[in-house]
Amino acid sequence: MKNTIHCYISGRVQGVCFRMSASQQAKILGIKGWVRNLDDGRVEVMASGEDKLLRDFQKWLARGPSMAKVLNVECTTVDDQGFTGFTIR
Repeated sequence: MKNTIHCYISGRVQGVCFRMSASQQAKILGIKGWVRNLDDGRVEVMASGEDKLLRDFQKWLARGPSMAKVLNVECTTVDDQGFTGFTIR
């Protein structure tokens, strides 16, 4: 089953290639959506895909790339957004 999640990731997640790495991971898993930095230092992600693949992506978001130090990931399920690819905003 396909779902869409909206996540906020906090910690040391900007300036550590988080967005680029998230985009690469999403493409590997076949996840569609987007990622962007927020002014408050968090990263925001919208991601659509099969349940198992989304769970795998969420696990990756909780780790992030090697330079990141993720402190918290908050995700909620939202309505499908009809994404066709994964972009960095």
